[in-house]
Amino acid sequence: MKACSFFGHRDTPQTDGLKQKVRETVERLIVEEGVDTFLFGSRSKFDELCHMVVTELKEKYPHIKRVYVRSQYPYIDKLYKAYLLESYDETIIPQSVKNAGKASYVERNQEMINASDFCVFYYNPSYLPPKRKYSKRDISEYQPKSGTRLAWGYAAQKKHGGKDITIINFYQSE
Repeated sequence: MKACSFFGHRDTPQTDGLKQKVRETVERLIVEEGVDTFLFGSRSKFDELCHMVVTELKEKYPHIKRVYVRSQYPYIDKLYKAYLLESYDETIIPQSVKNAGKASYVERNQEMINASDFCVFYYNPSYLPPKRKYSKRDISEYQPKSGTRLAWGYAAQKKHGGKDITIINFYQSE
């Protein structure tokens, strides 16, 4: 089994050119690299685009598997699981994510990277998420960290640490 995970900014532009590049890359990973498992998180237009491409390619390559890796809800009921399995072939939550609290999406992304041979990104190094307030009553705002930036850094660290992982970034090719 070879796996590929996807990471991108929440508001990644949805262009026909990007979709075509993702399609060509995913099909190459299936045919030439033997990738059969695709791991998805959530909350990103890039994830949505990649899921759409993998779902379309599943018609041509029915052996591939789409896995939704949850960062919340360690225990799900039958209805929610059935809902997820309308779009995915499997859903899991890594053990390390179950008690991670606010860092659950970071832990989830790291587990996805650990399980992957290929990480496909749409990572713009100068991107900053919108500023937020800690609560509705706060006057000041803070700059949240980009989950994609954190995932990129972790994947690069793993690669430089000796993990056999290929990192593909579509932002550079736009």
